[in-house]
Amino acid sequence: MNNKIKHKLHLSRLHTLIAGAALATGMGLIATTASATAITATVGGVPSNAQVYENFDSVPHGDGTYITPSGIIVSFGGGGHAVQGAFPSQYAAPFLSGNNGANFGSQMDGADASTYLATGAAGSNVTLTFGGPTRYMGLLWGSVDTYNTLTFYNGTTEVGKFTGADVSAAASGNQGADGTFYVNINLSDSFTSVVATSSSYAFEFDNVATSSDPLKVPEPGTVGVFLLGLLLVGSAYRLKGRRQS
Repeated sequence: MNNKIKHKLHLSRLHTLIAGAALATGMGLIATTASATAITATVGGVPSNAQVYENFDSVPHGDGTYITPSGIIVSFGGGGHAVQGAFPSQYAAPFLSGNNGANFGSQMDGADASTYLATGAAGSNVTLTFGGPTRYMGLLWGSVDTYNTLTFYNGTTEVGKFTGADVSAAASGNQGADGTFYVNINLSDSFTSVVATSSSYAFEFDNVATSSDPLKVPEPGTVGVFLLGLLLVGSAYRLKGRRQS
């Protein structure tokens, strides 16, 4: 077999690999879209492009129903309430870290010194109702316990549920800095309200961010396949250039 035929066969194999990589990239995007029918979450910092940032400092301590300046309706049931500080065996302030309180006021890292929301004991709840369809919510979730639950509704229809066990495998009610997480939650379906409940003391949270669009996070697998395709394309052009010179 002469060099010209070998060269053509080699390029043919490269083109096949490139087409395969492109197909795999497309399949990855399709799989991401198709699988985005359930709640997803990441633990990290606060996004800079959320539409609403609410610190609940305007909510009076106690229970009742209130509308915050950002338009979120906060309502408490069965012992849920707005609090500040800590009360032994009932609630403890979340911790801010990594400057994740920057979009919610001037408070520095450390124990949350401002007003936050707490569910109280079993059978109590805190409900947030938003001004329109929402796809993303972030929250500073303190002393995460496995029995803390967020349930999302579109009207009266439940569209997702997320527990403390999903936030951390070590969810044990740690009241120190290591027990608080800023949790970013996206749903494929819009939601209009979320209900925080806990089967025991307590579910504490603060600094809620929301958006009508999901938080866009690149898929590592898809990016990897795409970069593989670019590398193969580059290799094909370099080989072709060497053969023609």
